[in-house]
Amino acid sequence: MKTFKNLKYIGLLAIAVSLTACNDEEDFEEFLDEQPQPTVVLPTLNAGSVDFSNYVALGASFTAGFTDGGLFIASQENSFPNTLAKQFANAGGGTFTQPLMSDNYGGLALGGSRIQDPRLVFGGAGPIPLEDAIGPVTVGTDLLSPPTGPFNNVGVPGAKSFHMIAPGYGNLANLSAGLANPYAVRLTGATPDASMLELAAAQNPTFFTLSEVGGNDVLGYATTGGDGTNPITPNAAFDFSLNTIVNALTSNGAKGAIGNLPDITSLSHFTTVPYNPLDPTDSSFGPQIPLLNSIFGALNPIFNAVDPARAIVFSETEASAVVIKDESLADISGIIIAQLNASPTFPAFIAQFDLPPAAAPLVANLLGNTYGQTRQATEEDLFVLPSSSVIGTVNTTNVGVLMGQGLPQALAGQFSVEGITLPLEDKWVLLPSEQLEIANATATYNASISAIASAKGLALVDLNSILTQATTTGVQFDSYNLDTRLVFGGLVSLDGIHLTARGYALMANSFLDAIDTTYGSNFRASGNVAKADDFGVNYSPLL
Repeated sequence: MKTFKNLKYIGLLAIAVSLTACNDEEDFEEFLDEQPQPTVVLPTLNAGSVDFSNYVALGASFTAGFTDGGLFIASQENSFPNTLAKQFANAGGGTFTQPLMSDNYGGLALGGSRIQDPRLVFGGAGPIPLEDAIGPVTVGTDLLSPPTGPFNNVGVPGAKSFHMIAPGYGNLANLSAGLANPYAVRLTGATPDASMLELAAAQNPTFFTLSEVGGNDVLGYATTGGDGTNPITPNAAFDFSLNTIVNALTSNGAKGAIGNLPDITSLSHFTTVPYNPLDPTDSSFGPQIPLLNSIFGALNPIFNAVDPARAIVFSETEASAVVIKDESLADISGIIIAQLNASPTFPAFIAQFDLPPAAAPLVANLLGNTYGQTRQATEEDLFVLPSSSVIGTVNTTNVGVLMGQGLPQALAGQFSVEGITLPLEDKWVLLPSEQLEIANATATYNASISAIASAKGLALVDLNSILTQATTTGVQFDSYNLDTRLVFGGLVSLDGIHLTARGYALMANSFLDAIDTTYGSNFRASGNVAKADDFGVNYSPLL
């Protein structure tokens, strides 16, 4: 108690000092004459035409509160639906339950065996795994010990639109076949084949939010570089899922709010890695530039004859672009092989690698098959965040392949450097044509979302416009300007895709604004909104 008394006296002393610090008697009198500022009286909260007594949230990662590459207790408590529920509680809202994880590590286990790693944390220069910061941990959230539902938050990270209506998506027996989602398994309890939609509708909500429906339908394609392993959901399949979901949730007269989809390629997962990261001052790259330009000098005449944009040149004074495989280009492997085999100077060229003239056909085939669809990247290309740990490394698998074709190990290594002598695979880069596919699908999905929101009288949250603003001028949230830069933007978490706690709070307020507009409530005017200072942008490794 003595300490607090001293603090109180210090405060009083500070006031006294400020008063005696007036320049003269006139200043002191002016201070006394100042009129007290009127207290702003906010209107009483009005729920409008909405019954918030039983709120259910259906969605994917954002709904669940996924952040920093993981789901954990603190992130769930800061999920945008939980933040909404706290405001709804002031307008007659009831209890909001979530399938809380067992710890703040993140990650998942199955029968004691880890199946997903813990979350990311900030390591001083960028994101690092939690265990790199604090050492090994035991992931405590085990699928064999699921929490007891039902849950108001039916958010499942990774769920696509059609997953939300799929029976068995939360059945543990389907997990090994890839037909179930471990986060959905935690929701189903005694009804393992119940769909996400059935779990939500069974609670007979009076109000619902539907968010990111369709987000993973394009995100999976984007994060795999559009390589075809995770295709975009066809428009017809998306529309069927969307209509099925909304019709079920509104069948009892419930009101709701639905968010549209942002341009995911503007997230920092796709904008952080530059197209030209090869620095000539880097001691592991710069000294190799003359040799590299000699190698590609044998190919550039062929490239220039076919398409000058394919020529590959590394600068000794400026940052250079990486070399990528572009499957949209015509494959000129045959042309390269034929031209090199026909060149009388090619045997002399390969002699610099201590290869005999007899190896010329082998090397010609190697160069042709490697560079038949390659070019250097441009600023129009986008690179997925994990590519940052791949560029400039030696692909040992490719080394083995080349050694199997007869090249010495050292030479095989020289021709296996990712993004330099070995073109980056499609999975690491989103080409302009692939970005267009994503943009077209997003626009089509959003048109469907807008149409059904209008037809059903739902509040529509324009998340697309919000993220567009965040990538240009930034979005003002109280005294903070949030943008999409990794780590420092405040909006996007360490995984480059999902939001920070403050970002989710901004999202919650966007839903409240749309609800006010559509249903006549006054959350914003009455001050019943999330405050930016109550939400951080970085979780401590020691949670």
